[in-house]
Amino acid sequence: MEPELVADYLCETGEGPIWHSMEHRLYWTDIPTGRMFWFDPATGQHRQFYEGASVGGFTVQRDGSLLLFMEKGAIATYRDGKLEYIIEEIPAERDTRFNDVAADPRGRVFCGTMPAPDHPGTLYRLDLNGSITPVVENVAISNGIGFTRDRKQMYFTDSPTHRIDVFDYDVSTGELSNRRPFVEIESNDGIPDGLTVDAEDHVWSARWDGSSLCRYTPAGELERRIWFPARKVSSLTFGGPDLTDIYVTTAGGPRRTAEGPGAGGLFRLNLGIQGRSEFLSCVGP
Repeated sequence: MEPELVADYLCETGEGPIWHSMEHRLYWTDIPTGRMFWFDPATGQHRQFYEGASVGGFTVQRDGSLLLFMEKGAIATYRDGKLEYIIEEIPAERDTRFNDVAADPRGRVFCGTMPAPDHPGTLYRLDLNGSITPVVENVAISNGIGFTRDRKQMYFTDSPTHRIDVFDYDVSTGELSNRRPFVEIESNDGIPDGLTVDAEDHVWSARWDGSSLCRYTPAGELERRIWFPARKVSSLTFGGPDLTDIYVTTAGGPRRTAEGPGAGGLFRLNLGIQGRSEFLSCVGP
């Protein structure tokens, strides 16, 4: 099946797609332009609903609001146009921003930052009470995060290393241990970006500068590859009534001659493979 372009905002860096199961809509962000959007597949309608500080990643909270991870390490809930800050800034992140994030089964959020001019990025864990703890340091670019079906392992992508790693994960405490490689990618085969895990425990990885999505078995073997008319495929999630629609974000919209005719668009495809709902966050002050 060819990917279908369902919304086109010429995103500079379309990212972070999430299916909002309470609203039956797909949300995503364009990081550098500080814009966010939703798409309603039942009506085909879509619109921009936010413009402001850059949102590197976000989750859906259990109450239906969005939890935004922003510039300077700021974290805020968003509902009906109103921001309420849980953390106004992280001093070490004043010169950078959050990137990819993912809620865990208990409602915590693992949230990574981009490198700052004077230090590398960090993967943090945001706990339910709003406290935040560094859990992986010296990260080049923190990216795709996902959990195995048995909730005993967590995948983590450090994009410039061309590797997806896997940790042992303790769901009761949120602790990570025993980091090891899951997939290593050739340097000329694109850069691993956003990630999700489907109902069969296969890992899907978006391939920045690789024009594709790659699906890996739990043993780390490439099972299939799907091509897109955009060089920079940034992230994906499953959505729709039975979680078989795959929504895919791309980047490079202002430079389509170089980046491909679909660069910056939101795509959808359905291969009959069922995904899993992303976990909901449950974080408050």
